[in-house]
Amino acid sequence: MNDEELGPTGAILYDLPSPYQAHPCGLLHLPRFIGKIRKHLAGELPKSYQRNFTRGFDGFLCLHLKVEPQDVVETVRESTDDKDLNERLRKLFPEDLKAYEWNRKMAHIGMSKMGRAKLMEVKEIMSVSDRDDLVNFADMIELDEGRMP
Repeated sequence: MNDEELGPTGAILYDLPSPYQAHPCGLLHLPRFIGKIRKHLAGELPKSYQRNFTRGFDGFLCLHLKVEPQDVVETVRESTDDKDLNERLRKLFPEDLKAYEWNRKMAHIGMSKMGRAKLMEVKEIMSVSDRDDLVNFADMIELDEGRMP
């Protein structure tokens, strides 16, 4: 399988971390956001990912941390390696990350009444409207990128 293929939502990247993967600081989705930033900086982020880049989960994470998404992008751009990146992120982010609050919130995105309606719309687009095991948007990412059967 290629690193990028076309699917019902556009190009699919199979080499991004799962939204359920936690960064060493404990925050879910942060490794994925960093991965998307690196692809963006290299000019390799497909259009299908660009429309939610720094928005969606990325934006919600930054909102939770009270930082601007572009500040995270610049931090990744300026970092020389993962150790340097983690040190710069530690300085950028608040001391108390409230990881438990973010992780719970992230895993529930798509479970509100309005969210369930949008989730059903996406499930229909992806021809999986009969799947009741797909309960949030992180699950849809997992399915789309081949980590969930």
